[in-house]
Amino acid sequence: MNKYLVNIIFIISLIFFNNAYSKENVMILKLKSGDVKIELFSDVAPKHVERIKTLANDGLYDSVVFHRVIDGFMAQTGDVKFGNSSSKNFDLRRAGMGGSDLPDLPAEFNDLPHEKGTVSMARSSDPNSANSQFFICFEPAPFLDRNYTVFGKVIEGMEHVNKIKRGEGQNGSVNDPDKIISFKSL
Repeated sequence: MNKYLVNIIFIISLIFFNNAYSKENVMILKLKSGDVKIELFSDVAPKHVERIKTLANDGLYDSVVFHRVIDGFMAQTGDVKFGNSSSKNFDLRRAGMGGSDLPDLPAEFNDLPHEKGTVSMARSSDPNSANSQFFICFEPAPFLDRNYTVFGKVIEGMEHVNKIKRGEGQNGSVNDPDKIISFKSL
């Protein structure tokens, strides 16, 4: 009887601690069409996850536009300097050229694939230049694997990501872009 009770307590403890841990690494990206739940991978990209959580929980992603959206590829956002539509510094022509006031991050390339729903850091040609911008893949993009830091995955709400307004031309620049309403930890 005692052995049975110990096993039940052990199983309940595992469930509780696993749920508590996973909630710590889940964020809600609120878009105009609904909520997107994103799981963060702190085990493979700890510095990137820490940066995203810091900026998001400080409210810096709120009202930031999706400045580059290429149909069949990805939606890019996160320029907290020039892409915040509620800021005096908002400049849609410069959106995509800015970042936060924090230093750039060293690359944390990993073996996670760029597939539908992957959340990955944007950067310049310098592998160690990721700062605040990120993108969500609409479709698999294996040519990005091990060249960009994957730090998360959409686990609910991909239908809302798919509704983000698409850009025009090869660069995917968006006129009158959709924006992040809010981005917070669960």
